[in-house]
Amino acid sequence: MENTTRTTIIEAAEALFYEQGLRSVSVDAIAARAGVTKRTLYYHFDSKDALIAAYLAARDAPTVERYRSWLGPDDRPLPDRILAMFTALANSAKRPGWRGCGFTRAALEMAGQPGHPAVVMAADHKKRFEAWLVEELTAGGVADPDLVGRQVMILLEGAIVHTLIHRDVAYALAGGRAAALLVACGSLTVAPAAARELMYTD
Repeated sequence: MENTTRTTIIEAAEALFYEQGLRSVSVDAIAARAGVTKRTLYYHFDSKDALIAAYLAARDAPTVERYRSWLGPDDRPLPDRILAMFTALANSAKRPGWRGCGFTRAALEMAGQPGHPAVVMAADHKKRFEAWLVEELTAGGVADPDLVGRQVMILLEGAIVHTLIHRDVAYALAGGRAAALLVACGSLTVAPAAARELMYTD
């Protein structure tokens, strides 16, 4: 029962934090959304910051798995898979409830408090995500996977932020083309002609 209640509280916090931000959501609102008393909430989480940490921890693995599914199996050329990942991001961003990356938003909201759990956990998440990208690029035969992984990470983050700001998925699609070209140019297994095709194909 305790685990069920804790999970319910985290799910309520996730919905509200992602939709409205960390600062604007009160503990009272989370308790009401979860259908528990404030006292019960504080029994499971000794502070709002602890609940924020639990919310972000719950999003960590599912976020990576979502992008892993978007990248897809390795039976296609890596640049095509990278492009597919950004295209899936664009499709996801079309949903009315899409609010970008919860980790990025949390870190920016608490940027004035470098030691805040939201900032620390967002940084850890982004490092793990980048490490996953590097693993995929290494397996795909990219010559300098650490560098290319960081570059793709920058393009992905920029695509998410600009898509959110402008409410225009063209930014995600443009980021995908740039990332696919970058991977193609850095790949040991993709011919230069394939890279040129990515560059000039509409």
